[in-house]
Amino acid sequence: MIIAETSPPKGTVRDWLDHHAAERGDQISHLFPESGVSLTWSQMRESAAVIAGRLTALGVAKGESVALVLPNGQAGVTCLMGVLYGGFRVTPINLVAGVEAIRYALSHCRARFSFVGHEQRSLWNEAQPGSEIVRIGVGDKIDWPSEATAPLFPLEATDDALLMYTSGTTGRPKGVVHTHASLLAGGWTPTIAHRLTPADRAMCVLPIYHINGLCVTVMGPLVSGGSVAMCSRFSASRFWQQCAVSGATWFSAVPTVISHLVHGDSTPDRGTCERLRFARSASSALAAETQTAFERRFGVPIIETMGLTETAAQILSNPLPPGTRKIGSPGLAYGNEVSILGPDLGHLPVGEEGEIAVRGPNVMREYLRNPEATAETFAPGGWLRTGDLGRMDEDGYIFVTGRLKELIIKGGENVAPREIDEALYAHPDVVEAAAFARACAHYGERVEAAVRLTTGSGATPEELRDLCVRRVGDFKAPDVVYILPELPKGPSGKIQRLKIADLTLPAVNEASS
Repeated sequence: MIIAETSPPKGTVRDWLDHHAAERGDQISHLFPESGVSLTWSQMRESAAVIAGRLTALGVAKGESVALVLPNGQAGVTCLMGVLYGGFRVTPINLVAGVEAIRYALSHCRARFSFVGHEQRSLWNEAQPGSEIVRIGVGDKIDWPSEATAPLFPLEATDDALLMYTSGTTGRPKGVVHTHASLLAGGWTPTIAHRLTPADRAMCVLPIYHINGLCVTVMGPLVSGGSVAMCSRFSASRFWQQCAVSGATWFSAVPTVISHLVHGDSTPDRGTCERLRFARSASSALAAETQTAFERRFGVPIIETMGLTETAAQILSNPLPPGTRKIGSPGLAYGNEVSILGPDLGHLPVGEEGEIAVRGPNVMREYLRNPEATAETFAPGGWLRTGDLGRMDEDGYIFVTGRLKELIIKGGENVAPREIDEALYAHPDVVEAAAFARACAHYGERVEAAVRLTTGSGATPEELRDLCVRRVGDFKAPDVVYILPELPKGPSGKIQRLKIADLTLPAVNEASS
């Protein structure tokens, strides 16, 4: 199989595992720095085939959901590949979504079988009391209810591969359905944007029940023929050592991870920094100050990108050096088309702000059993509406200005939270920042913000507000800045600003002002 920049991968995940086992079977495909265990392509393919055959023998139908209640690790990625190899719809469950969201996802996906890690059993029992779903326990080995195997179903690129639930911050989570074709395209877009090769090794610290961790750092190496070092979770104190021992050449993270590394005490050795070709930031906007501080401290370029669950992760990326990286932009379209739509869903000219839309092979098939939401998300011509506001410059770079659902409307004026975030990140002690709306009788909505500071910082809410006034003006500056020990985040580490208003009660306000 040949990777071409102009055409997405053909075939299925099964085809690609078979191909790599035949062409580079003795080369490492996955390794796990915390345990020191590694797997070759042949071993991964063999394990996936066994899991697929046993699920088939258990009576799982082609395209039926099989849930994964598993963390990152050898068992998690092996079960993931096995479900895909068998032609079933892998359904990773967000382990930090909360019991109600987990219960909803397990019910909505209609899975009859679920792989459950031993450490996740109590969570499973809480979310599924009296459930009829067959729990397949996963520890050092898989506790199969039967050792029987059966021939696999024939598989096509158009068959369902992945069902992943959105975070559901504004309502019930939606189940995003990807086919084998769109899932592989999700691994292809970072492959062509970052020029990944079989010599590259990804460092995966984001959960594979999130689209970034799954498509970028697992499907990317599957498509490119490279390898992935997978950690159970991100640890600022262990990250650089894990990069060193694993031989990683790149990693994908989110802005909060980048910020924690910048403010952390750990420093990588020179060899690790020289081996890392780039760091990749996604899931939310990266503040210019954070990007500059990271590159100055570690000497590793950050490639800012943008993606969605509905597009199997990446839709935009800045080019690798020496290409032009535009600070504040997630870059150009790779492997798909991007446009800016107006309120009438017509395409806007260069420079005008509207909703970012995408069309390409990595776009989802549908929201499972939700035709209304599916129809609302697609504009005429097959364009998927992202819900993000932005503009395109004359070179084709996209600049994100906010979220339609997060936009603060103060006295009839639109205020983009990102603008306030970036002003706060200009303070050297700010590790996390997020602006949000608070209902207000005078303006309808007013601007407030919350930050997390470095340990021992003496920065005050008044000092932080004054910084915002100087950078964005008094009207846009937050009326109140809360100093919190932690900002609420989703599974990828993305700050969930819509939840902060509920956390910042009057008592917190009084303590912070």
